[in-house]
Amino acid sequence: MPGPRGGRRVVADAGLATSPERVSHAPDARASDTAPLMTGGELGESLGQRATLVQFSTAFCAPCRATRRILAEVAGMTDGVAHVEIDAESHLDLVRRLDIRRTPTVLVLGPDGRIAKRATGQPRKADLIAALGDLQRQAVLPTDQIGKADSDSEPNRA
Repeated sequence: MPGPRGGRRVVADAGLATSPERVSHAPDARASDTAPLMTGGELGESLGQRATLVQFSTAFCAPCRATRRILAEVAGMTDGVAHVEIDAESHLDLVRRLDIRRTPTVLVLGPDGRIAKRATGQPRKADLIAALGDLQRQAVLPTDQIGKADSDSEPNRA
């Protein structure tokens, strides 16, 4: 379903719940090929061009409903970001592979499907926006890879 600014939300079954206290950062996407990878086939929808917000939910999870609204709002206001909701009870293979232990669990995927960040519980909108910003910064060429001739901080440069 397209959002007002190009984001989309797909429900692959049900709701979500918990608290935003645990956010873990996957190793830097530039340096890690070991971060778990998800495909559009597993999600039942293609990945977002910029990022995909994946929400694992269960049918009787009250915080999952609030999380669904927050993720849909962020995806709707951010170009190239998709929101996909997955019913954890119907996708136990993914739950086991990704070590999902409670709902809601939110995964922030890069455009290649690598998990950049994950959180359990209902996330704050500001945290999601910051995670998307971090993901965007990781996609930019790191400054240590820019040649010295390209640097504005060269001491003898006029």
